[in-house]
Amino acid sequence: MRVVAYSIKSFEKEPLAIANHKKHDITLISNSLSPDTVSYAAGKEAVIVFTDDVVSEAVINSLADLGVKYIATRSTSTQHIHQETAALRNIKIANVPAVSLMADTTDELSLALARETILNLDKWQQNRCLGSACVCSKACDQIHPKTPDHEH
Repeated sequence: MRVVAYSIKSFEKEPLAIANHKKHDITLISNSLSPDTVSYAAGKEAVIVFTDDVVSEAVINSLADLGVKYIATRSTSTQHIHQETAALRNIKIANVPAVSLMADTTDELSLALARETILNLDKWQQNRCLGSACVCSKACDQIHPKTPDHEH
């Protein structure tokens, strides 16, 4: 999957590379996602964001116009993403489930965030249910069979 990751800090590069195992073509940029930087998503299927990225209605419309189908946030929160517009534009959203963040050190936490983010990309690419990482209109049981961790 072709992906651009916004708001990448230097300490996140290695964990993302380790978690990715060269499965996805990920462009890492330090800029936050905004109307001025949305063009970096041209030709990408997904964007990876963080809580500092304000994924507004206008930004989501621009992403959809560029062909982006997925937004994965490297956080448990999705408050920074305009979910209603994403649903209207058929963009799927995933977060990092809080249960996956049981870590003792900052390095372990960075790797856990990276692993969960890459796992979301993997599942989207395989057209599989994201389970508890899915942030949606709860209508995907029409597309995917219900699974124990993602009942609607």
